[in-house]
Amino acid sequence: MPTPTVRLEPMTEEHYAVYRARAEVTYAEEIAASGAMSIDDARAKSAEDFANLLPDGLATEGNRLWTAYDGDLEVGVLWLAFKESGEGLTAFGFDFEVREDLRRYGYGRAIMLAAEQVCLDLGVVRVGLSVFGNNLGAQALYEQMGFQVSAIQMTKRL
Repeated sequence: MPTPTVRLEPMTEEHYAVYRARAEVTYAEEIAASGAMSIDDARAKSAEDFANLLPDGLATEGNRLWTAYDGDLEVGVLWLAFKESGEGLTAFGFDFEVREDLRRYGYGRAIMLAAEQVCLDLGVVRVGLSVFGNNLGAQALYEQMGFQVSAIQMTKRL
């Protein structure tokens, strides 16, 4: 099956409101599922992280959020943060999501390719991201896309 082609459109305020509410819940669930902390602590961390990272929502400096489309079909979202470093402009992927009912159809790869093109167009020299240890599907995709492990954080629940 060939990789579908997607286009990234700047996220609208309406989409952002829906995304933010959903993403805070999803992030908390992922933190808890990873074993890093309880669901209550994960909910608090998620709310705090989003408040710190996107204090001005879509207008937060250095951040860009997109909705990904295949034709008229909304297939996912992408959130990249950009900053200058000693090596040049870098990007960090804070969120990358494919609609649950459309997973395993190539949209993840398509969104990653579109993100890579955005970064190339902006002159980004390095892209980073984080992935939870229990998200093996995402890890496999990122490795296939050329990402390399730069750090591993491990925990043990006692």
